[in-house]
Amino acid sequence: MAELRWNPMIDDWTMVASHRQNRPQMPKDFCPFCPKFGKVPDYDVLAYDNDFPALSQTPPKMDYPFTEKGKKIYKVAPSYGKCEVILYSPEHTGSLCLLSREHIVKLVKLWIQRFNIMSSDKKIKYVFPFENRGDKVGTTMPHPHGQMYGFSVMPKKIELELQSAKKYKETNGSCLFCDINEEEKDFSERMVYENESFMAYIPFFADYAYGTYIASKKHISTIAELDEKEIADLADIIKVITGSYDELFDYKFPYMMCMHNAPVNSEKEYPDNREYYHFHIEFYPPMRSADKQQFMASSETGIWAHCNPTAPEEKAAELREAVKKFLDSGK
Repeated sequence: MAELRWNPMIDDWTMVASHRQNRPQMPKDFCPFCPKFGKVPDYDVLAYDNDFPALSQTPPKMDYPFTEKGKKIYKVAPSYGKCEVILYSPEHTGSLCLLSREHIVKLVKLWIQRFNIMSSDKKIKYVFPFENRGDKVGTTMPHPHGQMYGFSVMPKKIELELQSAKKYKETNGSCLFCDINEEEKDFSERMVYENESFMAYIPFFADYAYGTYIASKKHISTIAELDEKEIADLADIIKVITGSYDELFDYKFPYMMCMHNAPVNSEKEYPDNREYYHFHIEFYPPMRSADKQQFMASSETGIWAHCNPTAPEEKAAELREAVKKFLDSGK
C-alpha cells in the first residue's frame, strides 16, 4: 500500500507506505551501493532510485476502503512524487566529513542537478534533500548516502516557515532569515563557523542540543541559485560541521541533515516566495551528551511543545572547540 491520507485535525497529509516495512537489513558481506557488487556502476557521486519509495511518479492504485460515512471526513490522494538515494562515495566505510572538499563539491552539484530535474515535474511542489546518519535515527544502510524526496503536497513545517517568513516580510520589509543571520552574527556566542558565503550557528530558539543551522549569507532561496564560489563554500562548511560533530565525543555522531529550499511550481499558492524564503540547512542530532540521547517525548511529539534540555550558547561553545579540533586535524 502506498497513498497519502488526510489528517483533518492538523490540515496535513500522512504518507502511508506499508511496503517500506519490508526494507531489508543488509548482510555484512553485501552492499547494493558498492560498485563491486554490480548493482550500481562505478561512480564518484550518484543518484539512485529508491528501491522502497514512499512516493512515486507512477503511484499505485489507492487501497483505502471508503465507507459512505467515511467520505465525509477522510480523503486520500495518490502517493505522487519522487524518492532518490544520493550516494556520496563508492567507499563503503566512508563519511561525509572525510570526503575531500573537492569531492563534496561534486556532491553539491549533484544535489543541484537532481533538484532541477525534480523541479521540472510540474506536479512536484517541494524538493527535499536530506541525510539520516546512524542507527539512532533509523538508518539501515551504513554506506555513506543521503536521500532526496520530491513532494506533490507542501510539507507542514515548510508551510509554517513560508507563512512566518511572508508575514515577517510584510511587517518588517526584510527577510526573516537574513535578519536572524545578522542577529546571530552580532551576538556571536551561538556562532560555530563561517566562511565567505555561509554561516553556521545554533540558533537562539534551537530545540536540539547541538541543532546547528547553516545559512547562506546572501539572500538566495534554493540550492540551485549557488554560483561556483558558493558551491565550494557550501562544501567546506558541510564538511567542517559534520566533522566537528564527530570530534565532539570521538565517535561517528548521528544526525539528521535537512536542506530547506523554497517551493517549486507553487507561485500560485505562494506568490513571490523567493523574495522572503531563504535557503538553509537544519541539523537535528539526537545526542545531548556523549552518552545521553535527547528523546522527542510526549510534549515534543504529542503537542509540538519542544524543550531543549541544554543552553544553545554552551553547546555552541563546545562545537566551536570541536571545529578547531577538526580543522587542526587536517582531515
